[in-house]
Amino acid sequence: MASIHLTRTLRNSITSLRNPSSVPDRPFNLKFLTSAAPNIPTKSVHYAAMATTFTWDDVHRVSRPEYAPDDSSELSGFFEKVRICNRGMEFRVEFLPFVVEDQIVGYVHNGFAVNLKRFPDVFTFPQDKIYDNCHGGYVSFHPSLSTPEERTRAVGLVVQTLGEDVIPGIRNELYPVASSFGRPVFFSLERAAAPYFGIKAYGVHMNGYVEKEGQKSLWIGKRSQSKSTYPGMLDHLVAGGLPNGIACSENVIKECEEEAGIPRIIAKEAIPVGAVSYTDINGQRFKRDVLFCYDLKLPENFVPINQDGEVESFRLFPVTHAANIIRRTQFFKSNCSIVIIDFLFRHGYITPENAGYLDLLRSLKTGDCS
Repeated sequence: MASIHLTRTLRNSITSLRNPSSVPDRPFNLKFLTSAAPNIPTKSVHYAAMATTFTWDDVHRVSRPEYAPDDSSELSGFFEKVRICNRGMEFRVEFLPFVVEDQIVGYVHNGFAVNLKRFPDVFTFPQDKIYDNCHGGYVSFHPSLSTPEERTRAVGLVVQTLGEDVIPGIRNELYPVASSFGRPVFFSLERAAAPYFGIKAYGVHMNGYVEKEGQKSLWIGKRSQSKSTYPGMLDHLVAGGLPNGIACSENVIKECEEEAGIPRIIAKEAIPVGAVSYTDINGQRFKRDVLFCYDLKLPENFVPINQDGEVESFRLFPVTHAANIIRRTQFFKSNCSIVIIDFLFRHGYITPENAGYLDLLRSLKTGDCS
């Protein structure tokens, strides 16, 4: 009977990845636990805005094998976390291509495009179907804006004018905009505006782990309650967006120092191990993210200390316990879960003997990984 239930659960999870109609309505509400359990908070919260209420004691309790002894080989909880990062593709038809120099660099929701039409000296809206858009038409820059510098200045003024009411969380941090990673940069865009223009955004996520007597453990951070996004949720030891003008490896080193107090001499040993990608539509926001994954084996006696005030505290968990947290709860910031799932594959914690192995592996690059 248990095997029949597991097969049905996996089938439903895989189907939900392939069938956008099964994705929850927007806005999406997280429940902390995949299944409700005694003495653990299950209050629903908005996925990016409201403060969370669980404690490290809650995290430790739910991470232990004895908490749910029969789920050690079940992947359905991992499929759920991938699905959370890949919502809303049924709403793709509501977006117009954003085209620069004949290249599609993003997607703009029809509703957000109304705001851009207030700036005819910056944006144009040609009405043809050359970019295979069901609505016909696309968004582009005014022909007078012919250089990256001109476009960056112009769109920066637009973002500044629209302000927090339209684009919340403005950080004054620029992301490069290109058709794919490593290609020429067409302009730079305020980080908070990236999902409203549907550009590809890149980041670095680092699994910091220690190994003692053959057992690996992951350092996990708990985000500050003052963070504007995902306050109080679990996070990687080190992670950050990839801003304009900095290489991935150098960004990892910078983030290591700021977020965990890891000195450069240790941080430079971080190993690039691949990437994951996802595509998430939520209202007028179209996130097309690629995360470069790094592993760093830390000294056994190393204890991280946050330097920038963005992390409340850190704890060290056996990798198997960290896997249980992801499988059983939604304590983690959503995109961290898929990076740790990737770690579980690469370090042999998820094996071909687990039903759904290849489907889960393939799902870690659901987005356009380019």
